[in-house]
Amino acid sequence: MSFTKEMSAKEVVAQLHDGMTLGIGGWGPRRKPMALVREILRSDLKDLTLAAGYGGPEVGMLCAAGKVKKLIFAFVSLDKIPVEPFFRLARQSGKLEVSEMDEGMFQLGLRAAAMRLPFLPTRVGLGTDVMKVNPEFKTITSPYQDGEVLLAMPAIKLDAALLHVNLADRLGNTQIHSPDPFFDEHFARAADACYVSCEQLEDRLDKSHSDTAKLNYFERFLVTGVVHTPAGAHPTLCGPDYGWDMSHLKHYASLAGEENGWETYSKEFLSGNDEAAYQSAVGGADQITSLPLPVF
Repeated sequence: MSFTKEMSAKEVVAQLHDGMTLGIGGWGPRRKPMALVREILRSDLKDLTLAAGYGGPEVGMLCAAGKVKKLIFAFVSLDKIPVEPFFRLARQSGKLEVSEMDEGMFQLGLRAAAMRLPFLPTRVGLGTDVMKVNPEFKTITSPYQDGEVLLAMPAIKLDAALLHVNLADRLGNTQIHSPDPFFDEHFARAADACYVSCEQLEDRLDKSHSDTAKLNYFERFLVTGVVHTPAGAHPTLCGPDYGWDMSHLKHYASLAGEENGWETYSKEFLSGNDEAAYQSAVGGADQITSLPLPVF
C-alpha cells in the first residue's frame, strides 16, 4: 500500500508531549491500550492531565510513575478489586489535582468536545457535592419558557486519545468485536489526535457487509496512527480474544501495600525495553491469549 497509518508504540509516544491532556478509552480492567501505556511508562513524559473517566490499571500505573499532574475521572477500578490501589495511594496523598464527577457527566464532557461545543446541559450533579468539588462547573438557565436551571457540563477537550480495538487496517479503519464498545467513539472524536492499538492488523478491512461495518464505531479520518500490539491489552481483558489476568492484577494490587511497591513492580515487569520483554515477563503472548473471559 502507498499510504499507511501504521506506527510503532515508540513513534506514538514520540508524538506526545509534557503537560498534554491525554484521554484513555476502555472501561476499568476492560480493553485498555496497555501496550501504549507501558511505552509511556518507559518514556520521560510528565505533567499529564489524564482524562480516564472509566479508569483501570492505566491510571494507577501512570500515577505511581509520577506521570500525572491532574486526573479527570468518574471511577478507577479493577472490578474484583473495587478501588485501583495505586490510584488510591495517589489520591490519598493529596498531591494529585482531580476533577471527580458522575460517569454520565464525563461522557457528556467528551460529547461536547466531540461536537465542538463549550458545554452540554444536564440535570446530573445539581443538588450534590459535585458542584462543590468542581467549583469551575457553572449552571445555565434555559432560554425557553421553562426557565430551568441546568448544570453546564464543560467540554473535555483532549490533545490525544489512546484506544485499543480487536481489528484495524493500515488506513485507520477499526472494528470492536466485544459486546460493549464503551465510549471509545467519544474519546476519538474529542481528541486532536487518536492513536489506536489493535490485536489484528490488515491492509484494508472489507466494510461492504453490514454485520462487520456496524463494528466500526468511529471514522478512519479520526485515527492518526495504528499500532499492531497482539495481546496488548494485558492485564485487562480484550473480549472475545482473551480475558483479564486477575492473578497478575492481584499481585500488582498487593504491591501497593508494600514499601517501594511500584519500584518492585517496575523492576519485575517493566525493566525491558519494549512490549516483547513485558509479555515474556508475564508468561508470553500464548498464555495471555489463552486467558478465559470472566463469567458474571
